[in-house]
Amino acid sequence: MRKLKNEELGRLSTEEYKSAEKYPVCLLLDNVRSLNNVGSAFRTGDSFGIEKIYLVGITGTPPHRDINKTALGATETVAWEHAQIGADLVDRLKIKGYQIIAIEQVDKSISLPDFSPLPTGKYCFVFGNEVNGVALDIIEKADQVVEIPQFGTKHSLNVSVTIGVVLWDYLSKSGFKKRS
Repeated sequence: MRKLKNEELGRLSTEEYKSAEKYPVCLLLDNVRSLNNVGSAFRTGDSFGIEKIYLVGITGTPPHRDINKTALGATETVAWEHAQIGADLVDRLKIKGYQIIAIEQVDKSISLPDFSPLPTGKYCFVFGNEVNGVALDIIEKADQVVEIPQFGTKHSLNVSVTIGVVLWDYLSKSGFKKRS
């Protein structure tokens, strides 16, 4: 067994990635404080071939040194947009046909293993502030609220880890459809 070199991985160039078909998924980062978490969201979004990242409220935007440190160039490949008010953005995304899935701990959340994405659905996964989570006005507009089961003493996962878990789950359940 040998470790593969980067040039053996068959990754797309930046220009090829920009024109490649994406999964019908976007992320909404609701007031995420840590620029490292924002950069990680870009890197994870690039890795899983998502359409776009929406940066809401106080969430930092590129270009920024701390975002770039963890994004490793993904701010150049993943489309993004800043919006000041998350609930207004959610309304616009719903008009475009996106199902809004807030990732949060609420009394009527469904467990991530029970979340079943439709094969033809368009999804916007919403991830919240590291302390306060997803804003209530966004939760109230969400089509579903999904919670990742946890079994330890901590109340939550880091938002960047949560993004990776949710996107992996979505792609696993979608059958990793080959993109053109």
